[in-house]
This record gives sequence, structure tokens and C-alpha cells, in this order.
Amino acid sequence: MVRRSGRRPGNQDTRQDILAAAREVFAEKGFDKASIRAIATAAEVDPALVHHYFGTKEKLFLESMEVPVNPAELVPKALAGPREEAGERLTRLVLSVWDSPAGAAAVAMLRSAMSNDWTARLLREFIVTQVLRRAITELDMPRDEAPMRASLLATQIGGLAVVRYVLKVEPVASADPEILVRAIAPTVQRYLTGEIT
Repeated sequence: MVRRSGRRPGNQDTRQDILAAAREVFAEKGFDKASIRAIATAAEVDPALVHHYFGTKEKLFLESMEVPVNPAELVPKALAGPREEAGERLTRLVLSVWDSPAGAAAVAMLRSAMSNDWTARLLREFIVTQVLRRAITELDMPRDEAPMRASLLATQIGGLAVVRYVLKVEPVASADPEILVRAIAPTVQRYLTGEIT
């Protein structure tokens, strides 16, 4: 009889239990106040097992949200370059992600968030902690202006997502992305770096 060495294969049910518990804890407490220990307790597992399956709290959060893209990679790339062109690059990034196959999951989450408080809390946590904070950091916004700028940015991008992908209002729904970039980017740029008062 040959003995196997190393870790035994993980239990898929345990992994799913952790993800379900993470969704609940993140929705209830938010990303910042949720802890690996609280998630492990809710899943009735040891915190080390949570780390084994997911590594960091951020990776667990992204996986619990079933996010098909990683904002930690995309947002810095979109905002790298001349500051006065950040609105254009960010608008183009949003449209490229939402228009891609990965956008289907985002549309489903957005639809659900519009009618379900629990999903809305999860989506809000994702947008604030994974997208808006990164934009604030990358653009080195003044601390006293950052929350308002980030919130205004969310109104523009969120409105675009709802109109184009959920409500499908024409001609925006079928417009060429570059037309939308030219129309929307100046407002996004103003929210990022221009006068807002």
C-alpha cells in the first residue's frame, strides 16, 4: 500500500460554507469590520482553514462576491499616466469590463442589488473598498475631498451601468463605447480632479 504525503484534498462543502459565511459577515459588518476570525466562527471552522483556502481577507471578499476581474490590477493600470486623462482611461476601463463576458456577472449583481438589501450591501462594500479607495489612492486625492469625489464618481459610473446594461435605454445601450467615453469622461475627470464645489 502506497501512502500519500502532503495535504489531503480540501472539502468542497467546507469551502462553500466559508464563502456563504463570508457573504453574510461582509454584508452585515462591511469589509473593514469583518474579520477572518468572525467569518471562521460563522462557518464553524478554524481561522487557519479560511487562510488555507483563500489566503487574505481581500481574496476571500473578491471570491465571495464572485468578481470575474480584480480591481487591484485594473484600477492602477487605468489611472496610471497623465492625471488630466484619468477620466477617459477610467471610463474606457469600465466600459471594456462591462462589455466583456465578465460583465454578465456584474450585471446580474447590479440587478440583484436594486431589489435586495443584502446584495446591495455587498455591492456597496465592493465598490467602496475595492474600486473607489483604489482610485483615491492612485490619484492621491486630498483627504477632505476624497469621500465626496469618490461618491460623485460612483454616481456617474453607476448611472452609466444602470442605463446601459440594466435598463438598456437607447441609444446609450447600443452606442459605440468610444462615443460614451467622449461624452462621459469629462464629467468623470471633473469628479476626479476638477472643481466640485
